Amino acid sequence: MNNQYADNYLLVGEGLPAFEKIILDDIIPSMTELLKQSSNKLTYLEENVDSTWEGLVEPLTIIEEKIQWTWGIVNHLMGVQNSSKLREIYQTIQPDIINFLNRLRQSKLIYQAFKNLQKDLVLWNTLDGCQKRIIESSIREAELSGVNLIPEKRHRFNEINLQLAELSTQFSNNVLDSTKDFKLKLTEKMEVDGLPFSLLKLAANNAILEGDSNATPEAGPWIMTLDYPIYGPFMRYSSQKNLREKIYKAFISRASIGKLNNKPLIERILKLRKEQAKILGYQSYAEVSLSKKMASSVENVEKVLEELRVVSYETAQEELKSLKSFASSNYNSDLEPWDISYWTEKQRKFLFDFTNEELRVYFSLEQVLEGLFDLAERIFRVKITVADKQVSTWHKDVQFFQVKDETENIIAYFYLDPYSRPAEKRGGAWMSDCVGRSETYQDGKTITRLPVAYLICNQTPPYDEEPSLMTFDEVTTLFHEFGHGLQHMLTTVNYPGASGINNIEWDAVELPSQFMEYWCYEKNTFFSMAKHYKTGETIPKHYYDKLVSSRHFMAGLSMLRQLHFSLLDLELHHKYQPDSGETLVQVRDRIAEKTTVIRTLPEDAFLCAFNHIFAGGYAAGYYSYKWSEILSADSFSAFEEVGLDNDDELLEVGKSFRDNILALGGSKNPMEIFKSFRGREPETEPLLRYSGLLKSA
Repeated sequence: MNNQYADNYLLVGEGLPAFEKIILDDIIPSMTELLKQSSNKLTYLEENVDSTWEGLVEPLTIIEEKIQWTWGIVNHLMGVQNSSKLREIYQTIQPDIINFLNRLRQSKLIYQAFKNLQKDLVLWNTLDGCQKRIIESSIREAELSGVNLIPEKRHRFNEINLQLAELSTQFSNNVLDSTKDFKLKLTEKMEVDGLPFSLLKLAANNAILEGDSNATPEAGPWIMTLDYPIYGPFMRYSSQKNLREKIYKAFISRASIGKLNNKPLIERILKLRKEQAKILGYQSYAEVSLSKKMASSVENVEKVLEELRVVSYETAQEELKSLKSFASSNYNSDLEPWDISYWTEKQRKFLFDFTNEELRVYFSLEQVLEGLFDLAERIFRVKITVADKQVSTWHKDVQFFQVKDETENIIAYFYLDPYSRPAEKRGGAWMSDCVGRSETYQDGKTITRLPVAYLICNQTPPYDEEPSLMTFDEVTTLFHEFGHGLQHMLTTVNYPGASGINNIEWDAVELPSQFMEYWCYEKNTFFSMAKHYKTGETIPKHYYDKLVSSRHFMAGLSMLRQLHFSLLDLELHHKYQPDSGETLVQVRDRIAEKTTVIRTLPEDAFLCAFNHIFAGGYAAGYYSYKWSEILSADSFSAFEEVGLDNDDELLEVGKSFRDNILALGGSKNPMEIFKSFRGREPETEPLLRYSGLLKSA
């Protein structure tokens, strides 16, 4: 390592992060120095601007990547090793990052250089399609970042950027803290009646961590939390209606009261986004968001969502009616919102003669990974193994893997951080960029920088000598994130601006992830990963048959739930007027009239924990899950059409999927890429069929 970086590792700026060398106190000085260097480089570039790819895009990329490497590590640690000290550091330096990015994106000289390059037809025609798309995206991004605003408006625009960044960070922190703060200690056997042993082990371990050193799964005490590996099973299996109500209400009211209340933050975020859109000349923030997505307009999104809503609403009504009848006739119970999961699981058991909990023993993480990696080799000709080289990680449970192509060359790496750690790790699951693929020329040689991904899940952790035994939902979540990882790792694009998931329209980015979920039900994949963790015995076939039979169980309610989120997100960012007098609750209730069949409680404040749209990248874009699902279902149907048992044909289709969907990243328009793979535009029929809703269409 260069001596100038010996005292501050975060200034290295390249390669795999050495997490053991990262010192929190180094973050502010390292980012301050990086921003100073980058600002000087940007000034030099502006003064010597050259409207060519080599004289404009390449030096800009170097400036951006230097910052992204260090700031990316900090962002990553905020998600997986959150602490009060890191938060304070993050909030201190974040405004400086935003100010620099504003300056870069609003540089008139850089913007004009891009425009000049686009206008110079001689130079323009020497560029390949990917280079042209990167330049066009850079021009659009500059315009959406306020490059053409007059100084007064630009100043206000930048003020809003700073405020929105601060509000989003606070929003996410409040959700994490409110989730972490809730603890329900149970001491009586009756209170844990119906709960599976896997949950009792987690809850007893929580009690041990809280100081009850003698806690056991059999005798307790047990501490229940809102962490999903506990909350989900508790709501499904607890026979104690009063305790289900208590935990349910705590979950739906996270970050909605006291010092962690996100309601004022939501109002402020929506107002600022609307103001920012107006400054840019748009009527709503949704119009800004959709100006760079496949859907392109609010009307296009609403049309697709309405088509899906119509076919799912009546089905959802029938499902709820059936569930109420089942609960009432069999158990003489009224159905409250906190009863839905419980009676759904009871009805599933009654109809299909199994519970999700029964399947855990067949889905150890090690075995699931083996099945997942076998699938990747079977359809994409890539081999995944534990990496040969030892690398630094941020936690002892993190694993590191290498990806080889059919010629045994290593083409990518990824980290996997699988387990829930509610004290420091935010909930949910995600894939993010550690290192992106790029190609440079040094000493007459081509040097390819291999992509590296972070894959983060929050599944049930191991207990004692027992491995992580996964629910089937956790299995599909792992496959989902791995799909994102594949698009990052199998890219063949050598420009950082469009490699992996970069420069992909947001409503297409879920295609590979949702596509991978379908393989969880494919019998060869299923049986390759479903083996008893003790005996190695393959899961009995009747379980597979039951799982497939139950696949469409509550499909209408499930579809409607996602449509509710999507339409509410769109409403808040397009039509909602913050000063109109209509409250957020009233907006939610208005949208709920046509998107829910289950009564919504007054204290339901799920918006206060809706990280996707208030602290993530899905503002006016949550519909992307459904939009992408149309693409992913249609993509999977291409494999079905050649026969899922036909390995030779699967390899051919897999090669086309890899060469188009996974390899091309953001180098082309996603519709063009999809048509290259499928030979036509996407159709909704496969999604409706896989969702069990085709007959309702």
